Amino acid sequence: MNPDRKAEPYSFDLSAAVWRKSSASGGEGNCVEVADLADGAVAIRDSKDTQRTPLRFNTPAWTTFRQSLISGEI
Repeated sequence: MNPDRKAEPYSFDLSAAVWRKSSASGGEGNCVEVADLADGAVAIRDSKDTQRTPLRFNTPAWTTFRQSLISGEI
């Protein structure tokens, strides 16, 4: 694996990103927003603090992160 591969999602310009709230977000105001990036990468941010730098994941990292959340590992 290319050691720079993890940095690639951070090279995407998010100024035109289309953000959507997670389907698991409730009405409590603690929502997570998701934006699809090129090559299957994903960015996530806190809907209450949209100026904060979003987290970004390449496809394998996003898959692992989601599976860990779903299984309760994290």
